[in-house]
Amino acid sequence: MTTRRPLTIALLFATPGTSWGGMERHTLDLAEELSIRGHSVHVMAHPEYQTRFSGNVHFHHLPVQRSRLNPLLWLSLRRCVRSVQPDVLHAHGSKAARLAQQMSLRSTLLRVGTVHGIKKQHRGFEHLDAVIAVSPAIHQSLTHSNKKLIYNGISMVPARQKNPATESRETPVASSAPPHCIAVGRLEPVKGFHALIEAWSQIKKPATLTIYGEGSERHRLAHLIEKLELRDRVKLAGYQPDLQSAYDRADLTVISSEREGFSYVLLEALTAHCPVVSTPVAGPLELLPKTALSRGTDALALRDLLNKTLDDLSALRTQQIPAMQRVRNHFSIATMVDHIEQLYYRVLT
Repeated sequence: MTTRRPLTIALLFATPGTSWGGMERHTLDLAEELSIRGHSVHVMAHPEYQTRFSGNVHFHHLPVQRSRLNPLLWLSLRRCVRSVQPDVLHAHGSKAARLAQQMSLRSTLLRVGTVHGIKKQHRGFEHLDAVIAVSPAIHQSLTHSNKKLIYNGISMVPARQKNPATESRETPVASSAPPHCIAVGRLEPVKGFHALIEAWSQIKKPATLTIYGEGSERHRLAHLIEKLELRDRVKLAGYQPDLQSAYDRADLTVISSEREGFSYVLLEALTAHCPVVSTPVAGPLELLPKTALSRGTDALALRDLLNKTLDDLSALRTQQIPAMQRVRNHFSIATMVDHIEQLYYRVLT
């Protein structure tokens, strides 16, 4: 096997330091794994994110809260790229891609972009050398001549002791206690938590719901919980950095998003052997059986799905055994970085 030289890789993302979601987490995982593999990794982002990265990753502050057309931002990035002299400039998200396509300081610089969400157009990625899509739906929407589908990966922690492969449809999920369900994500309109709470007020089976996350919708969602008199059944638990124990305790994970790039929540829940029901968004559409998907993203569609699945969670878990095994076998961080690393070398040569 030919030994490949270590690369100098710059990872750029341009979110303004006010939230932490799938794209930011993806960049963190990619940076740390590339560093472990011996590459020189530089992250260019808002200073708020620096503490998330280990000392093995070189972090460079950029004023990315400014418009992508702002001369100060453009000049700061140009100076940073000129100083680092990377082999690869890898942009995450549309704003970063638009900034990266302006960086052509030398002909050997490889400019790569990753599309993390579904949008009407992906103009910012058109002039990059290669584009990565994190889901089949995104991949299909791209017109770039050098596009590659590479799924997100997660750290494979040991699953809870309950092994889904040994469970039967008749095995009770819990005692007489109501099922405990969780939902995870930024409290923003796109995550559909407003519709989920409305649906919870209409489900037939007693069940509790804990929503983990923070965001601009918190006050509105808290008001809705009070209005629908759900304070004993629905809880806003805030942001939690490690949700492994939450997945282990949960009987069901609910994804209520209006759209997704590819859900980390889905991967985390299935890795923990926790069954999932979801709106028909990227990720669940690829991994879950149709019985676990709602017909739409509104409250009525979520209500009907929950009424159907909460009555027999053991059957739902059994149906999702293939998805749980597939995630464990094919959706690790190492697998994700293998594919990205191969793309770097292929395009560079």
